[in-house]
Amino acid sequence: MITGTRGRASARVASIAESATLAVDAKAKALKRAGRPVIIFGSGEPDFPTPQHIVQAAAAACHDPRFHRYSPSGGLPELREAIAAKTMRDAGHHVDAAQVVVTNGGKQAIYETFAALLNPGDEVIVPAPYWPTYPEAIALAGGVPVPVFADETTGYRVGVEQLERARTGNTAMLVFSSPANPTGAVYGRAETEAVGAWAAEHGLWVLSDEIYEHMVYGDAEFHSLPAVVPDIRDRCVVVNGVAKSYAMTGWRVGWAVAPHDIAAAMTTLQSHVTSNVCNIAQAAALAAVSGDLEAVSRMRAAFDRRRRTIVRMLGEIDGVRCPEPDGAFYVYASVKDLLGKEIRGRRVGTAAGLAGLLLDEAEVAVVPGEAFGTPGYLRLSYALSDEDLVAGVERIHAVLAEAKD
Repeated sequence: MITGTRGRASARVASIAESATLAVDAKAKALKRAGRPVIIFGSGEPDFPTPQHIVQAAAAACHDPRFHRYSPSGGLPELREAIAAKTMRDAGHHVDAAQVVVTNGGKQAIYETFAALLNPGDEVIVPAPYWPTYPEAIALAGGVPVPVFADETTGYRVGVEQLERARTGNTAMLVFSSPANPTGAVYGRAETEAVGAWAAEHGLWVLSDEIYEHMVYGDAEFHSLPAVVPDIRDRCVVVNGVAKSYAMTGWRVGWAVAPHDIAAAMTTLQSHVTSNVCNIAQAAALAAVSGDLEAVSRMRAAFDRRRRTIVRMLGEIDGVRCPEPDGAFYVYASVKDLLGKEIRGRRVGTAAGLAGLLLDEAEVAVVPGEAFGTPGYLRLSYALSDEDLVAGVERIHAVLAEAKD
């Protein structure tokens, strides 16, 4: 049935790859519904409930007739004002409300950014490992994604020299993500400044994805690109949202902060695609960004504890190399040394094959590196309970301990 459906779809839409992370999550949850004790390391969402004051704000909004009607396509005025204030508070980046476009999650903000800025054939440099939506959204907007690869030896961070080698006369844009999904890489201030200065020198646009801004650990610090490189502000779009920091993945509220003309263009586009974001969800987002960061701090402390636990436990498995991430809530482990080995009667040739084996044999769901543009790796989210985390890695260890040549 899927093949037939794709045959009838446009070539543009048929070329889109399904979100691998959501596909793994859906399959794992289906097994859990069927009664299987699957432990899911796949999904990129906090395991905490949305803070109660945010839920209460949404409940109150349900009873306010003002929210029962259409609202401005670019977002509720009070939410746009609050996001502008929050951007200054958390990122040190001064913007006004007219630069804010409230979207249905960060994904819509990302797609609208590419749609507003790219012309057919424009190249966009995308550091890899990358979040799978970036290249798909670029291609949908008529652009050409150009991956630039980094591995664990550089902390999964790319340097200006690599970026310059990838730049051509068609390069129009750079995607910059720190902290990054899937690796948890965090660029230091000097690295951020260097990347921003390089982009400004060559007149490139930058999409700076800052949705994990509050998820940094140890000595690492978050640095907003336009805040530390003022020269790039007129050619930079910052994407953010409430999903990760406030445990609100299902509420679907994100935003873009852009130069005034690009924000206006994105708002016009959105007026024809979705109109306004759900007003109830916007009221919840207003409570989130206007409040303090106490709940965020509690989540970050839990993630930090789990981060150290999962890195230690994976490091005890022969054939697995797992750098300690500085941000987000993922580890990106190399399993290259296990490829080609036989495990429980199956010869494992790819990380995707290994992920399938772990789901079958250990009833543990992980996402293979093929989804992020770098075969030979597995991404594990540590946004799950401490108990499930320990039990899940123990199951992985038990299966991989049987690897043989």
